[in-house]
This record gives sequence, structure tokens and C-alpha cells, in this order.
Amino acid sequence: MGKFCFKNCDIEGLKLITPFVMEDNRGSFIKDYSETIFAEQGIKHSLKEVFYTVSHKGVVRAIHFQREKQQAKLVRCISGKIFDVCVDLRKASPTFGKWQGFYLSPENNNELLIPEGCGHGYLVLEESVVSYKCNEVFYGEYDDGIIWNDKDISVDWPIDKVEDVILSEKDKNLVTFKEFIDMYGGF
Repeated sequence: MGKFCFKNCDIEGLKLITPFVMEDNRGSFIKDYSETIFAEQGIKHSLKEVFYTVSHKGVVRAIHFQREKQQAKLVRCISGKIFDVCVDLRKASPTFGKWQGFYLSPENNNELLIPEGCGHGYLVLEESVVSYKCNEVFYGEYDDGIIWNDKDISVDWPIDKVEDVILSEKDKNLVTFKEFIDMYGGF
């Protein structure tokens, strides 16, 4: 363990990051963000807001995004375990409509940098606390999403690892990917 490690993913701008971790007989110390270190990697991610979600096993937080003032998010599972998903919604991207998923937990200490113009969601596999470090403020009037089990995006959620899927009323009523394209065309 020790220094940050940055790995590029198939979706442009999506990064799998292992943060700085030091362990000794007292426990561990984790630094999961450094403006200077990120800038050295060509990543400009100045923090505007930090959020934490506390979720029960089986919760799905659908493919969320902001229609305006899009947010890049640095996402890390602080406790528990999640299957985290990024969906490319940028119409000019060669991976438009494609998704990538990653297991995030304190055991692997990984975090994801979700780029602007991408949707983000996750399935909670154990009672979890998840941190979002956003480069843009949350605007409720621009908050939107795509239904979690959209057949065209076809995320391979590991739902066999949960007894029941738990969705908010909002997430039950989100649009499909085709409806998203009809309404916005992409970002």
C-alpha cells in the first residue's frame, strides 16, 4: 500500500483509483483525494460538495445525472460493499451508451472518478456508506436519471447477491435510454 494508483478504463475519463493508504498497529490512514496529485495525472477535480449515502443491502441507486451543470464524481465505498456503474451518455463518445461496473469496498479501497456527461448508479451488496466528492453543486431542478434495468444499456447487475431490490419511488419512474435519447440526444 502507499501512493495513489490511477487506472484508465474503457470509458474515456473514467478512472479506477487506489488512494494513498498507510497501515500500522493502530489501523489505517487513507487519503482519497489530493488536488495536487490529481492535477499531476491531468485530472482537474476541484471539490464543490461532498455527500454520503447510507443504504441497506439490495438498494439500487439508478443511473443518475444532472441535465445541466453536470457533475464529475469521485465515488468511494467507506463501509460495506457496492457494485458501482458508470454509463457513458456523451453522444460524441465512442462508448456512448456503454457501461462499466466495479466492486467498491473498504477491502479494495478503490474509488471511481465518474466523468461529467456520464450516468452513475450502484447496487448495495452489504449495508453501505458511500462518499461522493462532486466538482459541481447538486441542482435538484436538473436531477434526472435512466431506469436501472434498461434493456438497451443492459447492465449486468449482480442481483443474485441480494434477496430483494429496493428502489425509491423516483427511481421506479425514470426514463429508458431510448426516451433519454429522444428527449436530450445525449450530452
